[in-house]
Amino acid sequence: MSTDANEQLYRAVSRIFAVIIAGFGVTILVVTLVNGGGPLSFGFLLGLVFTGLGAGRLYLSTRTSG
Repeated sequence: MSTDANEQLYRAVSRIFAVIIAGFGVTILVVTLVNGGGPLSFGFLLGLVFTGLGAGRLYLSTRTSG
């Protein structure tokens, strides 16, 4: 594989993982809220962290892909 192909593969996999991490975060948020957790519960805060990390990684991967 050429270097360009390797970089494209890395970017694609990075974006996929970013979406998966953000998806985990949203899932944690929903499950926490459905089970009666409030906005200061551990599950809610953990969901926010995962969602933020996934969204941030996705943003950076699309911003620096040029």
